[in-house]
Amino acid sequence: MTLSPPLPVASFGNTGDALPKLACVAGEPSGDLLAAPVLSALNQIPDMAGIEVYGIGGPRMQAEGMRSDWPMETLSVRGYVEAIKQLPAILKVRKELIHQLLGHDRPDVFLGVDAPDFNLGVELKLRQAGIPTMHLVSPSIWAWRAGRIKKIAQAVDRMLCIFPFETKIYDAAGIASTYVGHPIASEIPLEPNPQVAKEKLCHRLHISAQALDGLVVAVLPGSRTSEIEFIAPVFFKTIELLAEQLKGQKLCFVIPVAAPHLRSALERLLQETKHSHPEIQIYLVDGMADEVLESSDVVLIASGTATLQAALWKKPMVISYKVPWLTAQIMKRQGYLPYVGLPNILCGEFVVPELLQDDATPEKLSKALQDWLNNPAKVSSLKDRFAQLHESLRRPTGLLVAQAVAQTIANHKKH
Repeated sequence: MTLSPPLPVASFGNTGDALPKLACVAGEPSGDLLAAPVLSALNQIPDMAGIEVYGIGGPRMQAEGMRSDWPMETLSVRGYVEAIKQLPAILKVRKELIHQLLGHDRPDVFLGVDAPDFNLGVELKLRQAGIPTMHLVSPSIWAWRAGRIKKIAQAVDRMLCIFPFETKIYDAAGIASTYVGHPIASEIPLEPNPQVAKEKLCHRLHISAQALDGLVVAVLPGSRTSEIEFIAPVFFKTIELLAEQLKGQKLCFVIPVAAPHLRSALERLLQETKHSHPEIQIYLVDGMADEVLESSDVVLIASGTATLQAALWKKPMVISYKVPWLTAQIMKRQGYLPYVGLPNILCGEFVVPELLQDDATPEKLSKALQDWLNNPAKVSSLKDRFAQLHESLRRPTGLLVAQAVAQTIANHKKH
């Protein structure tokens, strides 16, 4: 598949023009990961040098010069029940943000990064006020809640799609869209190097190189507090059971901590497991999800963006998820696809198992993990499939989004 042609970038004209202003909102760690390369690329476009970027973002975006006016963690919730608890705080932030962006901090363009339940409401108000709006990462209208496309048509000037099949949906609805690929696909090499990744992990963890010599199981319980609450305890019980069932093998478990505020809850679960099973080798490491995945032989993972990372590292995985009963019932009634994991959605079939809700038991999860470990031919076939997926998603995403933003700003300044 060939690369998308770069979008032209118009000049602002004389150098006396005010520096361009971009308002941007990312609501969770995955959005922070997606947006940071965009901000980096913007600063490499001559007319965008010195661009002022502000709104809501995480540490990666802030490292690229963004001013985050509210903590991103306020928006990092998943599921209806969890969102209801956090709703007053979220609505307060949205009201303050809209007031700011329509007042003293009016931007040349607004870029919402994922978080559609928050961002579409902001985009609608700004677009009505004449501010161009762009949205990076299409809501999953092809999977559930297809009716949202009506609100998207009202709120978004251009949808920036990270999956190739999405632009056809927007073309049919008369909404401008651009396929920009997925930035993670460009950051992850086509060929993993597990040995180098293991050396990096050992160095970070201050353990001997021999510690990760045996089977390495990557365990990723999610990046939200609600995910740690619901799925992490099941994952730790699965660790105990798998270690018991594979007693004769050298085995270790590595858990990347997605955000600092999640560490204390994971440490409590770790201590409980070590108390009853002191022989199990379990390591918590801050961040380093890519190194953990690259090092691993098999992955136990919560449904979310990290499943795509695991697929791009060509790893066999078992996807799992648990949410409160009411949340599950609401989601079930609005879903259209038989799968929830991104690898399965993108491949159009169950290439990896999904064990959700009542099926998310230590017994079933352990059995599914061992099925991968006992079937090297099946793993090899999966790696080939994931290599094809990787090629289809590789684009200069950060640059393509940055060029689209720059062009939108230039067009807006002309009028």
